[in-house]
Amino acid sequence: MKQLFRGVMVGVGLGAVMLAVNLAAQGPVKVELKDGTGQSVGTASLSESMGMVHIQLDLKGLKPGEHALHVHGTAKCEGPAFTTAGGHFNPAAKKHGLQNPEGPHAGDMENFTVAADGTAKGMLMPKGISLGSGANSVFTGGGTALVIHAGPDDMKTDPAGAAGDRIACGVITK
Repeated sequence: MKQLFRGVMVGVGLGAVMLAVNLAAQGPVKVELKDGTGQSVGTASLSESMGMVHIQLDLKGLKPGEHALHVHGTAKCEGPAFTTAGGHFNPAAKKHGLQNPEGPHAGDMENFTVAADGTAKGMLMPKGISLGSGANSVFTGGGTALVIHAGPDDMKTDPAGAAGDRIACGVITK
């Protein structure tokens, strides 16, 4: 019995080590976001920790105020309107909006604010996506796209939150 207990402890210990190695191996995924003319407006770095994706924004050259940021379903960002990015990433076929009782899409998240100087630095933590495998992975089907909209998301209007035009886009792939 004493030996079995040690084996379980070693197994648990090895499991913890394996988990730490896997988390460390999933380094940040850097996404360059460009406006409709092809000019860079900055980057978003996606990382995952404790089952949650973190999107670190470092943006410039945007109109001050609130903007929506969504994960879109197709890994294409052809300007100027970025319609090639498709609709919001929505593997569970839900309605749009964090405040929608029939939602949200996996790619829905909180708005972010651009300062008076046109920059935005901060972190968003969307709940519906992952960097792993499975239906909610941003890498499913060859990847997705991160899209910045001209205005804020109202968090409930289907299909896109009345967030306005798509003003910047970046492809999310491995």
